[in-house]
Amino acid sequence: MSQSSTRPCAEIQGKQFGGGQLFLIAGPCVVETRKLALEIAGRLKEIAGERGVPLIFKASFDKANRSSIGSKRGPGMQAGLEVLAEVREVLGLPILTDVHLPDQCGPAAEIADVLQIPAFLCRQTDLLIAAAETGRCVNVKKGQFLAPRDMANVVKKCTESGNNNIIVTERGTSFGYGQLVVDMTGLAVLSECGHPVVFDATHSVQEPGGRGDKSGGDRRKVPGLARAAVATGEVDGLFFEVHPDPDSSPSDGPNMVRLDQFESILDGILAVHNSLQDLKSGGSSR
Repeated sequence: MSQSSTRPCAEIQGKQFGGGQLFLIAGPCVVETRKLALEIAGRLKEIAGERGVPLIFKASFDKANRSSIGSKRGPGMQAGLEVLAEVREVLGLPILTDVHLPDQCGPAAEIADVLQIPAFLCRQTDLLIAAAETGRCVNVKKGQFLAPRDMANVVKKCTESGNNNIIVTERGTSFGYGQLVVDMTGLAVLSECGHPVVFDATHSVQEPGGRGDKSGGDRRKVPGLARAAVATGEVDGLFFEVHPDPDSSPSDGPNMVRLDQFESILDGILAVHNSLQDLKSGGSSR
């Protein structure tokens, strides 16, 4: 899978992510149980490992940006980080988790290799600075309300806080009420930030507030959008929320992909990626 490239890299656990080699951020939306987290992470590690694709395991200890006050949020920071620490220790996978408040960044950074800034919070200066100052890699999701070019100022808040180990993630842009649209040309603009670009394929099919007191979505659209994003040649990584039974998930179920379908989805994406590398090299790279 490795390709020579001048594309930027992020450093996680002393390894380079990006640089022309596609990587994955994948896992459930939120930590549910220890058993389920290990089950999903173990299967994702098998799928990614068989294909030589670097994997970062994603799960949140808290989901503060919910549609309603009655929405389930997760086990909380202490219990959630304990589960994530076990996944990291048992499976050796890098861990990514959301942070919502500046004072969460320090404790989360003791366990997580990547701190993720949720899209709704991507302009929160104090949160960005606190995450950057931990020294961990910071993944900033582009707000649904921002133009791609606006992410340059967001990234600058992190780099001027002494951290150049940044990832920027596209997750769709608000389009009318309860809908998102993905501007594929915006991925090239995000690349101009000079940091690895990730495409969040599952949140991009979300329908915010689409079910009244919760968000909707359409997971059937995920594979096509992911392949299209990779085909632009501007994407370094892909983000998926994955679950054995998405409809039972307490968060983001309608837009999550089924774990038993993820292998075939990934193979379709890699076929596009490999074909693009063939075109760039002028011959077969396989």
